[in-house]
Amino acid sequence: MSSSQLLSISTFVFALAAFFYLAALIFRRTRLTVPARWTVLAAVLVTTAGLLLRWVESYQMGIGHAPLSNLYESLVFFSWTAGVIYLFLEFKYKNALIGAFVTPIVFLAMAYASMSPNISDRIQPLVPALKSNWLIAHVATCFFGYAAFAIAFGMSIMYLIKARDPEKGGGIIGHIPKLDVLDELTHQMVLFGFLFLTGGIITGAVWANSAWGSYWSWDPKETWSLITWFIYASLLHARLMRGWQGKQIAYLSLVGFAAVLFTYFGVNLLPGLHSYGKV
Repeated sequence: MSSSQLLSISTFVFALAAFFYLAALIFRRTRLTVPARWTVLAAVLVTTAGLLLRWVESYQMGIGHAPLSNLYESLVFFSWTAGVIYLFLEFKYKNALIGAFVTPIVFLAMAYASMSPNISDRIQPLVPALKSNWLIAHVATCFFGYAAFAIAFGMSIMYLIKARDPEKGGGIIGHIPKLDVLDELTHQMVLFGFLFLTGGIITGAVWANSAWGSYWSWDPKETWSLITWFIYASLLHARLMRGWQGKQIAYLSLVGFAAVLFTYFGVNLLPGLHSYGKV
């Protein structure tokens, strides 16, 4: 079995996990969160195996690089990081229904990577600019940040839904975690993601200097990474210094994740030094 086939299987395992979580929330059957949790763990393990096998396959082809070099591989790695972070959250906070708003995002990322006709799953040689020991450090830090922001986005959606009728004890809204819990988790995920995004920008600047002779070139991806950084920095500043909470933070989290998506996908439509990331 090839790595692409293994990663395609993980797509359907993530889909099954999302189904369990959504069914648990919609039909108020919390016992479904148990198989959901184990299904997410299985999906993460299968994805891990797929990434490792892809790494081995690249060496067998004489290319030999970490599976982090194109859009397909980055989407898979994003899904893996989001799955790992989510499992840690569920283990720590014992609130499984958060998965109903996180696992669908992970599944959509995997599905887009596996099923989009515009994305190739072929293992390709690295372009000269990517042949660096900074590849793993830069991509890993950026995508751990992106994954944390994605989870914060899911929890912000939950917060805004819950805030419509916070005292409701029954129905779907009644099974969503309390507002203060969601608000605190959103803040923690944004802080976690912000630290990793900062690390990603720093490692990217050092890598850019070694590859292109300049720490900063105002390339579209660099520019939008900085815009994204400022949005989340503003969110953290507003919370810590201005005391913003609740809906204000949730809306800023949505804006921040929109910037993440444009940084990730939108700038690939623009000419620049990072244009290799679109295939």
